[in-house]
Amino acid sequence: MNATSTTNAPHRAHANTGTAAGVRVAENIRLDFAKSAPKAFRALIGFDAAAREGLDPALVELIQIRASHLNHCAYCLHMHTNDARKAGESEERLHMVPVWREAPHVFTEKERAALALTEAVTLVADGGVPADVYAQAAAQFDDPELAQVLALILAINTWNRIALSTAKKAGTDGR
Repeated sequence: MNATSTTNAPHRAHANTGTAAGVRVAENIRLDFAKSAPKAFRALIGFDAAAREGLDPALVELIQIRASHLNHCAYCLHMHTNDARKAGESEERLHMVPVWREAPHVFTEKERAALALTEAVTLVADGGVPADVYAQAAAQFDDPELAQVLALILAINTWNRIALSTAKKAGTDGR
């Protein structure tokens, strides 16, 4: 079946959304991952909860925000910047996350190590995780905490990929 064909399955259906320059525009309607794969969804929620356990909530949000920036995931970026604000994160720090290297005074050494590791793991196909980035993180976190940070980075990257694959719209998370 090609990408433009229709079917009764909701994850493959198309809905007409109007015209653009006289040509019909179709919006691909995607599946609801939570409903379509409830066991996998619950497992991921459990993994995510386990990953954040014991980590500073502010650090958790910074990691999730940076990975979401890198993955261009508006849905998760919207959700996690709002969560960070509710937890008391400042607008200044939120605005500086994408350029954290140019604003080292805004973030702690531990946060910078976590942001660098987040970038390396998120962009792992671009050259792996450099030894210096890993060493910097290992100097800031003990082994169990570093494992939690890695698990959180893996979890947010998975959430980003689910949101992007299923075309989740920013601001529709219901928070």
